[in-house]
This record gives sequence, structure tokens and C-alpha cells, in this order.
Amino acid sequence: MPELRDPYPALARHAWQVLEVVHILSYFAPETRQATDELGLKGYWMGYFGCRAAPLGAVSAATVTATFHNFHPGMVQRAVPDVWKYATPEQLIDARLVGVDRALRRLLGDDIGKDPNVRRATDLALEAVATVRGPEVSGRPLAAANAALTVPDEPHLALWHALTVLREHRGDGHVALLVAGEIGPVEAHILSIASGRSSAELLRTARKWSDEDWDAGVESLVSRNWLREDWTLTPQGVAARETLEDDTDRLASGPYRTLGREATTELTELLTPLATTIVAAGVLPFPNPVGVPAPGND
Repeated sequence: MPELRDPYPALARHAWQVLEVVHILSYFAPETRQATDELGLKGYWMGYFGCRAAPLGAVSAATVTATFHNFHPGMVQRAVPDVWKYATPEQLIDARLVGVDRALRRLLGDDIGKDPNVRRATDLALEAVATVRGPEVSGRPLAAANAALTVPDEPHLALWHALTVLREHRGDGHVALLVAGEIGPVEAHILSIASGRSSAELLRTARKWSDEDWDAGVESLVSRNWLREDWTLTPQGVAARETLEDDTDRLASGPYRTLGREATTELTELLTPLATTIVAAGVLPFPNPVGVPAPGND
């Protein structure tokens, strides 16, 4: 009998858990900060917001706040639009590639671009990304903006580019679900903390919401019977969180459906050693603000 359960949402989640580690190397490796410092940017967060928003163009703080969803508006405003006075979007797109190139070569060797497994992973990831056009990218601003960039010539940078498109494609879908579910940024953070995906201390530091904002988020979730006062999820909260994640996987599965089941599994397997090496180097904290687990710890 044919399988009744759609395999692609689970495949999309497993792929994300490894590709996310490779992608967010850009935001945690010191090489990216070095590249943005060389352009004159002031501090880590100006580099983060500038590099991630650069594919959208020289956008406003309001646009960054809306598309990124989870940062306090005041935090964004301290970096944007001032970042565009120091560097153009094009310069920052180049800078993030410079940082990724330096970081990957340091961690995986100067010959990373010649590695046949990296080249094969690049081909598969680019094949998946080729579907991120038309209806598949509708309503996904960060995925669309990154997909429209020129693919780098170096295989390992082309791979990072493709993984970035896939990552932002998933993230855009997740944000759409949060909006549809009337789950604000702080409520989303609290759900992640209560489910054990992220650290309260880490998110308070990294997203800059006030104590009053956190209290209001707790009150909102308690009123929906999703959260108890002690920050534990109710059964309804557990179900809501699981539905959110399941729907995120479903909305993220389009590129992998086109790639196919076997090829998606192969891509995930090829990326796993890269992600494992990055984790072993201690570049990424676990838990982290993104909520991605270390490979093999899902």
C-alpha cells in the first residue's frame, strides 16, 4: 500500500536543522564582523541587520522590523537606516560572502570548494533553489530578495547562497503563520522558551524587549490558555506550538518536493558533516536565539 503520510514536511525539517547551522555561521563567525568592520560599520548588530537586509536594498527600519519579525523596533532603529551611510547593500552582500569564505576556509580547509561532496551538495541545493520563483516565492520577501542575487562562482559560496535562500524561504513562511495565528514577536519567543528550544536569558539579551513587553506576552498567552504563570505550556499550548512547527515544515517543503525525496535526503546527509564540524569548532551557542538544535539532537 502507498504511504499515506506526506514525507516532505519531515524532510524539510531535517534539512533545515543542518542547513541552518551552515547558514548562520555568517552571523556567529568573527570573520563576518571583521568584513563589516573593514567597511566602517559600528558594532555587531549594525553588521547583522545590514548584511541580512542588504538583498532587500537600502530599506527602512520599519521594513526590517516587519520582515525580521522578532526584534524590538528600537533595536533595529539603532542600526537602520544609519548602516546605509557606511556601506551600500551591494557592498554588504559582498562583505557577507567574504566573511563566509574566510570562516569556511578556516574551519573546513582552503580546498573546501574542491571537495566533491561540497560540489554535489551545491548542485542539489541550487536545484532546490531554482524552484523558489513565481508562486513558490509569493509573500516571501527575504527568500525572493536572496533568490534574485547572482550565484557566486565558488562552489562553497554558491552552496551558502542556496542554503540562505532555503533558510529565508522557511523563515518567511514561519512569519506568515505567526501573523495568521496572531502570535506577536514576544509571544513567539516565550513559546520557544517554554518548549525548551531557546533560553530566556539569551533571547532577552538578543532581542531587547522590555520587562513590560515580556509581561504582556505572558499575559496574552495565559489568556489564550497556552501558558501557565510559571512559563510552562498547557496542553493547548503544546498543541499550538506543535501545529505552528508542523505548518512551518509544510510551507517549507515546496523546494524539496521538486528536488525529490532521495535527493533531499542526500543533500541533508552531505550537509551533516559540514554542520557537525562547525558545531565542534564552538562557533555556535546551543541553545541559540534561532532555536536550531545541534545536528543529531532533535
